[in-house]
Amino acid sequence: MTVLLMTPPMTQLNTPYPATAYLTGFLRAQGYEAVQRDPAIELFLEMMTQQGLDIMRQHVEDNFEQFEDDELPDAIFTFLAEFDRYRLCVEPAIRFLQGKDPSLAMRINTRRFLPEGPAFDVIEQMEAVSGDVLKKAFGDLGVQDKAKYLATLFINDLSAVITQGVDPYFEVSRYGERLAAANPSFDDLYNTLMSESTFSSEILEQLVEAYLEETQPSVIALTVPFPGNMLGALRIAQTCKEINPDIPIVMGGGFINTELRALKDTRVFEFVDFICVDDGERPFMTLLEYFDGKRDVDDLVRTYFLAEDQDGEPFVYFNDNKALHDIPQTEVGAPIYDGLPLSEYLALCEMLNPMHRIWSDGRWNKLTIAHGCYWKKCSFCDVSLDYIERYDYAGANILVDRIEQLIEETGQTGFHFVDEAAPPKALFAMAERLIERGVVISWWGNIRFEKTFTPEKCQLLADSGCIAVSGGLEVASDRLLQLMKKGVSVEQVARVTKGFSDAGILVHAYLMYGFPTQTEQETVDALEMVRQMMSQGCFQSAYWHRFAATIHSPIGINPEEYGITLAERPDTLFAENDVDFFDPTNVDHDMLGNGLRKALYNYMHGIGFDQSLSFWFDQSVARPTVKKDLISKAFSNLIAST
Repeated sequence: MTVLLMTPPMTQLNTPYPATAYLTGFLRAQGYEAVQRDPAIELFLEMMTQQGLDIMRQHVEDNFEQFEDDELPDAIFTFLAEFDRYRLCVEPAIRFLQGKDPSLAMRINTRRFLPEGPAFDVIEQMEAVSGDVLKKAFGDLGVQDKAKYLATLFINDLSAVITQGVDPYFEVSRYGERLAAANPSFDDLYNTLMSESTFSSEILEQLVEAYLEETQPSVIALTVPFPGNMLGALRIAQTCKEINPDIPIVMGGGFINTELRALKDTRVFEFVDFICVDDGERPFMTLLEYFDGKRDVDDLVRTYFLAEDQDGEPFVYFNDNKALHDIPQTEVGAPIYDGLPLSEYLALCEMLNPMHRIWSDGRWNKLTIAHGCYWKKCSFCDVSLDYIERYDYAGANILVDRIEQLIEETGQTGFHFVDEAAPPKALFAMAERLIERGVVISWWGNIRFEKTFTPEKCQLLADSGCIAVSGGLEVASDRLLQLMKKGVSVEQVARVTKGFSDAGILVHAYLMYGFPTQTEQETVDALEMVRQMMSQGCFQSAYWHRFAATIHSPIGINPEEYGITLAERPDTLFAENDVDFFDPTNVDHDMLGNGLRKALYNYMHGIGFDQSLSFWFDQSVARPTVKKDLISKAFSNLIAST
């Protein structure tokens, strides 16, 4: 039995999403013939060719033939006006971003080689604020990095052309996301799938046809990590059914686990046969045993499929066989990347922000240190779901064994640990094993900024290869941090992040605004906390997220405990996750959000620390009540106590 696993478009372009690699490794260890393909990267690369651009231009000219030049979107106008240059540069730019033609950097940096559309306006906007931003970001010697940034803007312009003029569902990191995300109805997706093929879907169909011919699979498995992968997954399934309607198609992944837990629409099963939720190893292996005639349908684990009622009418049935436990982390095994085009991924530089650079540049081997979250108390998090609720740790020796196995297979020593929050004790144990065994890697991941991370422990992690960490400062308010059961205080976060920074580790802080009952005063005070911490060098990168209530979080389950009322929702037949709510505090979070982002953008570039906070907002806001030396005193008190 041959299993073909695929990741639908679109995901990151710099590295493979790890789900199929994990399942490939696990299935091969169980004796199954598993192969994997990444149509996401291959779809993008097929578009970014001279032939692909020729087809794009034809679509654009057909779709905008009634428009005058001054009516065209900026990206479309530049594409048509500079088409010969786009066609000339596209393949060299892709080769450069793949690391195959580094000498092209010098030419890209002249700013006369690549055509520059509206994506390049960001440079002019930043230079209006802070002068020669490229000079400040890359200096005279950062030739490769500067060229990557410019080439990425070039790719963003072409992506905008596809979205605005060719295929409205295409984006570089998403694909038809708005059709699936928290959409209670399947109608939008279904109608799109029943309509004519688009530029990207035609290429996707050709790729899938080639995969089936090449691998001759007995079973097809699709992972759907995000809402933006659902349209691509169903397109792939639709194509597979047209080629061979008898081949079983199985679907799972993060989006399924989070948003399809109340699935009722039978039309989904016109495309797929089985949908599994939560960890895929046990459900999928049980399905394979069912296909082999070794199990009954009643044995399936956490699996949706189509059944018939007494009148012969189809309905969506969910079978959950609790007698079969999940595969422990000690037996999951290491990911295997065989079958994925590791040399074809693109090293992008999407923002002049060091943490975003790490996310989008370089090819990272992705691993989990442990399954689930060791804390699992945060009130805004989906702690009721298995991927967070069930904690399971395999041990440091097994983890380092898997690290060495991946280095041998891929030749890459960069690792991204994708845990919700990596457990400190496990990190310390891994660091000690890496050092003891002389394993040289560079690694980064997500943590909680808890007091266990002393300066000495931060240095241990740095010595083992830690280059960056990200974690939640969230609302930067002790009252709200306590309400959300974060388990940290603002001063504690300041001390911990400073310890990481002093050890030479890049720190990214997740920030949140609009939390239930958060006042304008608390939001302004949070910005003042952030200003002080960034000016003191606690963290170098951050991002403000607008709070969203989800149905699987404590806030979504018990909203009254947080002072809010959930809005009524239509009957869910398809996807459900984010839910609207009413907060009687009645704060203009949209206005505040614009100011928060503007201030943070400048702080990350070392600008504006001396500006009053009111400068960043479009209307008057409360004055901060936080003492100007709160964070510096926290450091002084720490030094005095030691």
